[in-house]
Amino acid sequence: MAWTYKQAGVDLDSYAQAMQRVAQLVRRTHSPRVVPWPGGFAGLFQLDFDCCLFSRNYRKPVLVACADGVGTKLLVAQRAGVHHSVGIDLVAMNVNDCVCTGAEPLFFLDYIALGRDNPELIEQLVQGIAQGCQQADCALLGGETAVMPDLYGPDHYDLAGFCVGVVEQDRRIDGSAVAPGDVVLGIGSSGLHSNGYSLVRKVVFDHAGLDLENHVPELGTTVGEALLEPTQIYAPAVRSVLAHYRVKSVVHALAHITGGGLAENLARVIPPGCQAVLRRGSWPVPPVFSWVQRLGEIETEEMYRVFNMGVGFVLVVSPFYASSIQHQLAQHQLPCWPIGEIRPGEEPVCWTE
Repeated sequence: MAWTYKQAGVDLDSYAQAMQRVAQLVRRTHSPRVVPWPGGFAGLFQLDFDCCLFSRNYRKPVLVACADGVGTKLLVAQRAGVHHSVGIDLVAMNVNDCVCTGAEPLFFLDYIALGRDNPELIEQLVQGIAQGCQQADCALLGGETAVMPDLYGPDHYDLAGFCVGVVEQDRRIDGSAVAPGDVVLGIGSSGLHSNGYSLVRKVVFDHAGLDLENHVPELGTTVGEALLEPTQIYAPAVRSVLAHYRVKSVVHALAHITGGGLAENLARVIPPGCQAVLRRGSWPVPPVFSWVQRLGEIETEEMYRVFNMGVGFVLVVSPFYASSIQHQLAQHQLPCWPIGEIRPGEEPVCWTE
């Protein structure tokens, strides 16, 4: 018997069909800064221009790069047969990290690994990724799709994303400017985002015995809708705030609240000698968290350690400008609350009622 690649589980014709489907989705995210290279093995991006319309006039640009995935939320998407929303998650997890340095996300690349050729599935995934890139105002520059039947099950896939941004050296935000008296502003999350799903799946499916189609009265949605709500993309709104203050140093630290919750992620940007004192009850916790907590009888401390609890992004700002920044974020339809302040202290984060 003469073996072929198709008999081994990889259909090159199907793969080519998938690439044709996604090409137009990718092009929708491109700006004039993307340099065309049809059929190229890499994506090209022009950092600056000579013409005044697109010129950035960088003085000391610093490139910022990050990589992340969606985690076991993918298993919920695969179980539901709904695949576009996790593409938005993938972009969000990366661009929200990138902007924490004060950077402008420039371009994004994706890696999709599957157990079998599936042009429809690939199209849905890239559709979500492209949608996320459009929301984040960054270009989907390219990526890789790998079909590996011996590594993944026929209906399983994995996603990874890579984002590159740029920030001026003297506009880089690293937390070093944080000082006592600063206000901690929390921006509302869209729900669970993309963290804690190993616990969520155990609690919801294994322990409570619920299925995706079950309606949850306290949430007003089905289980599947609640668990697949995409991660909020904060990058454009945060970039808008930073652009508003081009001379003064107003925003002193930024934190994307992912795995580890508020305390662990905020602690990364609090300098020695300072302490972020956070007030529980200073923001409304979305009902999806109390629902998960009730189903699994999860301790409150564990909830705050695993989940964002309704705050997906944090800004540490000069107190004089806190109210103005809240107003600016509201114009981006993002709720924002003062959830704490910076005081002298040894532990980077502590809680108060």
